[in-house]
Amino acid sequence: MFDRYEGGELAVLVHVFFSQEKDTENLAEFESLVTSAGVKPVQIVTGSRKSPHPKYYVGEGKAEEIAEAVQASGADVVLFNHTLTPAQERNLERLCECKVVDRTGVILDIFAQRARTHEGKLQVELAQLRHMSTRLVRGWTHLERQKGGIGLRGPGETQLETDRRLLRVKISQILSRLSRVEKQREQGRQARNKADIPTISLVGYTNAGKSSLFNRMTASDVYAADQLFATLDPTLRRIDVDDVGTVVLADTVGFIRNLPHDLVAAFKATLQETREATLLLHVIDAADSRLDENIRAVESVLEEIEADEIPTLLVMNKVDMLEEFVPRIDRNEDNKPVRVWLSAQTGDGIPLLLQALTERLSGEIAHVEIRLPPNEGRLRSRFYQLNAIEREWLEEDGSIGLEVRMPMVDWCRLCKQEQQLPSYVI
Repeated sequence: MFDRYEGGELAVLVHVFFSQEKDTENLAEFESLVTSAGVKPVQIVTGSRKSPHPKYYVGEGKAEEIAEAVQASGADVVLFNHTLTPAQERNLERLCECKVVDRTGVILDIFAQRARTHEGKLQVELAQLRHMSTRLVRGWTHLERQKGGIGLRGPGETQLETDRRLLRVKISQILSRLSRVEKQREQGRQARNKADIPTISLVGYTNAGKSSLFNRMTASDVYAADQLFATLDPTLRRIDVDDVGTVVLADTVGFIRNLPHDLVAAFKATLQETREATLLLHVIDAADSRLDENIRAVESVLEEIEADEIPTLLVMNKVDMLEEFVPRIDRNEDNKPVRVWLSAQTGDGIPLLLQALTERLSGEIAHVEIRLPPNEGRLRSRFYQLNAIEREWLEEDGSIGLEVRMPMVDWCRLCKQEQQLPSYVI
């Protein structure tokens, strides 16, 4: 009764324009979403309104037009490029005599198809259950009241109340399992922090080319395709960056305009990799006509997951689709790289990205040589506790030479605590 619609079904798409300028790109993106879900659009119904209709979202005349389109095309489902209330879905289903699914339902369906790992499947199930809990009444309209008659009178739950309770129990169980997964991830992050290994997280609008870039930089074979939400489960790989050393690169789920809040909440454990990153690589499709809107959509999600304060390097991808464009690094007034233009598909500009990473990350890392007097064994042991010593040697005068590499934040903190430390720098 609450099953997802199956791939290969025929669908009527519905999109309503709420402004004078018709946002056809938004509709084109929705068509891509529907195709990614394995559904074939057979007809598109569009309309214009100043505000949604409370009963059908569209006007009554347009709702009749949708019902006629369903009958004429033999469609199995009506897909709305908007968020519908449970009542609107129910009213439309009665009128059209077929399933009606809104934008959130379509995105959830794609996520359910793409989830591969145990964690990903749990997160999708959590988002689906939360979405379903608001729509339970759709399936049990005939059982909203308690049954009467001999043997059935008296206190008890309605079928609807029973289902809501079962859903709450199920959601609680999934949250508990996701909490354990989150703790495991946290242990991994703490181990990397202890070893002073920086983490770079790839973020960006869906289908911007994050997985292609990830594969190019790590020589991996993570699934990458020209479709929305090709990546759902996070993947981590180690790479070496000049003058920085080992770095962990994380490929994450893509963002999208009007990403359902339930999904952001459900994927909190996955997005934690983004929140704890040393540097974010914001991958942008440079050939997309809606480039600025896509950037704003990603920044909105980053703000929602409290990752908007993390240092960010913009990666303008797909320059091979622009005419006569040469890969380059854009810098700010401090000569710090802020934007790299490249093509993950062809590999042009990847060396420039690695150069930019060296400059950005080495700026966050202190790499110094110090000479400690023989009586500073305590300070030497502190560097060992911080796992910061790369090389050690003995000077002729008995002093100890150390080559130290550590996060700039830790170095500044240590210099403040040990005020004589700067005088030992060679």
